[in-house]
Amino acid sequence: MDKFTTGREAALALRPDRPVYGFRPSVLAQDTRAFLDAFRGQTAYAVKTNGEDMVLKTISEAGVKAFDVASPAEFAAARLADPAAAQFYMHPVKAQSDIRLALETYGIRHMAVDHEDEIAKILRIVRAMDLDPADITLFVRIATKGHAAYELSKKFGAAAKHAVELVERIDRIGFRCGIAFHVGSQVEDLSTYERALASAAWVRGRAAADIAALDIGGGFPARYGHDPKRKAPPPVPAVGELVRDIQTEIDEWGLDDLPLIAEPGRVIVARSLSVIVRVLLKKGQRIYINDGIWSSLSDAWTGKMTLPARLIPDPARRRRGASTKLTPFRVCGATCDSVDILSRPFWLPEHVDTGDWIEIGHIGAYSLSLRTRFNGFYPDEFVEIATAYEDEDTGEEGYATVETRGGMAAE
Repeated sequence: MDKFTTGREAALALRPDRPVYGFRPSVLAQDTRAFLDAFRGQTAYAVKTNGEDMVLKTISEAGVKAFDVASPAEFAAARLADPAAAQFYMHPVKAQSDIRLALETYGIRHMAVDHEDEIAKILRIVRAMDLDPADITLFVRIATKGHAAYELSKKFGAAAKHAVELVERIDRIGFRCGIAFHVGSQVEDLSTYERALASAAWVRGRAAADIAALDIGGGFPARYGHDPKRKAPPPVPAVGELVRDIQTEIDEWGLDDLPLIAEPGRVIVARSLSVIVRVLLKKGQRIYINDGIWSSLSDAWTGKMTLPARLIPDPARRRRGASTKLTPFRVCGATCDSVDILSRPFWLPEHVDTGDWIEIGHIGAYSLSLRTRFNGFYPDEFVEIATAYEDEDTGEEGYATVETRGGMAAE
């Protein structure tokens, strides 16, 4: 992997005509350690967020010793990154063949359920393999309600009363029983965790069974950008501050005696990647780029996140407009699909032109996991970059808006 100090240096040296990802391992290691330092329990990185080999290896080397996995491909990726790491199979609905693979080949002993039929599936495999149920922990996932950019309880989670029944069923069979919840992705409101912890305490208090552990899921927010023409949102809390507040709530709900597990993803990996794209065409207030919603920019389609973007002008273009006024440009993706248009504009200098590059930051979460081969486009070229995206000296030609701990900073 070629190495550069900044994304601008990479763009001007390579002059890429296809998207290039800028991987920042030092940023990834820093954000991983920040979460590990803040959380007192076991950190199981959510592989679905970004399962690239280099990402998992960097996270493992930074100190993560467990992974949250949901499929055979994720079992294998986690095993490759660290053969000794624990794996938590926290997908509540699983194929029987995958359950057997998890138990037999990967030695997984922690799984999530939210229905009695799922317990029955696991029990059939455990009996067929002649395993001791007491060696396996089944986490009952409870439904939660709250505010998140991506809410995850519409599909999974048992209602509180049902969860009590599941806990007692698991205990009668002889499995160890845990409680789990997942409040969603990019949660910035502590009350969402408070409500989930209240539900967990209610279930624990009414179930006639011992609880072995509490998995508080993910949802920890990452820093993104904001539209400069809109009111700036409150700053995302620093990870240490948010985790400290959640742990205080855990204690106040009387759950402090339980071993804790968390499944961070976005908060660890978001800042570690950018993508350098090229402007294929400028058409009035529209620009067409060689990436899009079917490749790296799904977050920019949902409208849930505002990705920071900066212009890297092509120095070979000597004739261009002189105005550096920031202007909103509608961004169209590379595919033939007319849906392939970003939900929010990029604010760029007015003189942006065909052939220029744009570096889009903080795309480490889900961008690679969700990219497709639609229309034959599939970006897969990486370079290593030393400088954090928001720390680059962009000069007058660049523009990005990135959240900082104390508020919003425009570069």
